[in-house]
Amino acid sequence: MQSLNTLRLLRSAKRSHTVATWLAVTAAAFILQACASAPAERSVPALTVSSQAFKQGQRLADDQVANTFGCTGKNISPDVQWSGAPAETKFYAVSIYDPDAPTGSGFWHWVVFNIPASVTSLKADAGKNASTLPPGATMARNDGGAAAFAGACPPVGHGEHRYILRVFALSDRLPLDGNASPALVGFMINQMKLAEGSITAKYSR
Repeated sequence: MQSLNTLRLLRSAKRSHTVATWLAVTAAAFILQACASAPAERSVPALTVSSQAFKQGQRLADDQVANTFGCTGKNISPDVQWSGAPAETKFYAVSIYDPDAPTGSGFWHWVVFNIPASVTSLKADAGKNASTLPPGATMARNDGGAAAFAGACPPVGHGEHRYILRVFALSDRLPLDGNASPALVGFMINQMKLAEGSITAKYSR
């Protein structure tokens, strides 16, 4: 179906005899082809992930709750440890995501990537700013716009939200910097991940 749409767009542009239209439609055709060929999220082996602060199925403590937008937590990123990565792992990435945030696309609370393979843990509050990360690691901007950890702060009465802490083993360095969106980082992670593990905690107000 995507190939048929692409062909129709190209034929339409040729009939128009205008360079501007041809360029615009060619770009649209390229995007259609890219979307059609984009791979689904790949299944990979599991990493073992643990945390003293972030427990599977348990409610988040005040340390991992935001101190803005009516929330009065401490806004401290959780400690996280991992093991079981494949031998060819060169880097790691860590993220915390709320799929239940009422945004239409969830909410990225924390994204760190290009963590060297020699590092297998992040201490509590490592997400405070770039200086608290392991050397070489990069922190993307969260969905609040800051290059830092953003604690949980779901709307009052919105029900229980899930907070998914994920760790990824990567085959290579992500060719991105701290200005990359969490969605773009996630896309690149999916292309390079060798293994992953997760913990899901919860919180409500």
